[in-house]
Amino acid sequence: MHPLRILDRLEEILIASLMAGATLLIFVAVVHRYASGIDALYPITAAIHLSWAQELCIYMFVWMAKFGAAYGVRTGIHVGVDVAVNQLPPAWRNRVVLFGLLCGALFTAIVGTMGARFVYGLVDTDQTTPDLEIPSWVVYLAIPLGSYLMCFRFLQVAWSFWRTGELPHHDPGHVEGVVESPHAAQDLAAEEARTGGTAR
Repeated sequence: MHPLRILDRLEEILIASLMAGATLLIFVAVVHRYASGIDALYPITAAIHLSWAQELCIYMFVWMAKFGAAYGVRTGIHVGVDVAVNQLPPAWRNRVVLFGLLCGALFTAIVGTMGARFVYGLVDTDQTTPDLEIPSWVVYLAIPLGSYLMCFRFLQVAWSFWRTGELPHHDPGHVEGVVESPHAAQDLAAEEARTGGTAR
């Protein structure tokens, strides 16, 4: 398998795992809190300590956001205002888009470098998180890793745009793994024409 495909898959697995884990943990914490208010269940729930759950969820969402931002650059799902850019002549439009992508790469490289210096300074300290008591540098490692990955994605998109003139485009109606029938659009158009546009 191509190294970039491996990186893409690892990125997707990490984001999906963090999202699923945080959702499950929040659900368990809410059920635990609710069950603790029931007298019959209190002896059981009192023995289960979930004071760390909120802190872990926050860290999971931070990591998910940092790596999700890189995923967004790769797939083209970030919101952008391109009304003025699209009015430019094609040659100028391409230059402006490429400049914007390179600015994004530069900015995320700077953030990643500053984050790496911050994490490096934390490694030699005994600073830990309040509830989980894990080294703080492990939590803050999301900043350089996520920022450098985002920088790489900006450069990847810029290189692809320079070669092909195409930006990644996200279709909100597309579901990965689902292949639509080649005749689906024609069938839908015929059905809408027959019913007067109420097929949807």
